[in-house]
Amino acid sequence: MRLGLAGGGTDVAPYCDDFGGQVMNATIDKYAYASLEEGDGRSVEFEAVDHDAQETHASGAAVPVGGRLQLLKGVYNRISRDYLDGAYPSLRLKTFSDAPPGSGLGSSSTMVVALVQAFVEYFSLPLGEYEVAHLAYAIERNDLALAGGKQDQYAAAFGGFNFMEFHKDDRVIVNPLRIKEWVWAELEASLVLYFTGVSRSSAAIIDEQSKNVASRKMASIDSMHRLKREATAMKEALLRGNLDAFARTLQAGWEAKKGMAASITNPLIDRIEVLARDYGALATKVSGAGGGGFMMFMCTPENRLGLIRALSGESGRVMEFHFSHRGAMSWQTK
Repeated sequence: MRLGLAGGGTDVAPYCDDFGGQVMNATIDKYAYASLEEGDGRSVEFEAVDHDAQETHASGAAVPVGGRLQLLKGVYNRISRDYLDGAYPSLRLKTFSDAPPGSGLGSSSTMVVALVQAFVEYFSLPLGEYEVAHLAYAIERNDLALAGGKQDQYAAAFGGFNFMEFHKDDRVIVNPLRIKEWVWAELEASLVLYFTGVSRSSAAIIDEQSKNVASRKMASIDSMHRLKREATAMKEALLRGNLDAFARTLQAGWEAKKGMAASITNPLIDRIEVLARDYGALATKVSGAGGGGFMMFMCTPENRLGLIRALSGESGRVMEFHFSHRGAMSWQTK
């Protein structure tokens, strides 16, 4: 999964189609898992282990989408149709995740990438990182009609620190950054990731944002222009190892993001932000669309423990993490 460091929201249409989007993100050691194995020859079985949800359908034809297992079913249908000559084979698909849906870490899109990667491994499909990410995006946005952007799929497929560019006609350029080891370590010692305890659907927030752009509400569009500029500034801060600039850019990006849609922040988020400031946070940002999920805070390493203790007294929880260079991986166990 990923932390959205800057530019998030500019990867959502119609903004990225009209103006071009730029996003700076980094993957962390929280993962989505998918397993795929041969079925009984008559049915296809879907199971989300962490949500205690199961469905069984007859194999040989597309399965109806929708419901709690729509991501699994959407991937099965698209892969079977486009890459298996419409065979719709008998399989068992199981998934589980380190973070809940609506966390703001890109968990849903990361799961779709994991599922696609499992099919790539099982059926030896000739798909690289760009193809896996684009296919995952098409399944979510086109087949399942789920609102959202493009950064999550590409972050999950590639892994690491990436500066991403989004253009019209679904053209995406991923620029991996070579971050100095001491910068990587200092960031891990300075960032605190806090789950608010509120999982939210990003669709309503993203719909509001998209409608604001489509209707040419200039306040929202100007906020997104600022977000795009902050993505470039974040990239430069990371490459130069300027952590003061990193903190300023993180906060500036959050202030710009709040101008994109009214539902991005709320009294709970505002209260936690004030509390974190009182305990030494230099910058605050909500990861993902906003409205809940995970918040991240930048502080000095010596203030990190005090900030964690203060946040632990609230209704949410602090989650430890490390950055990860890994993109989507797949392997066979037998």
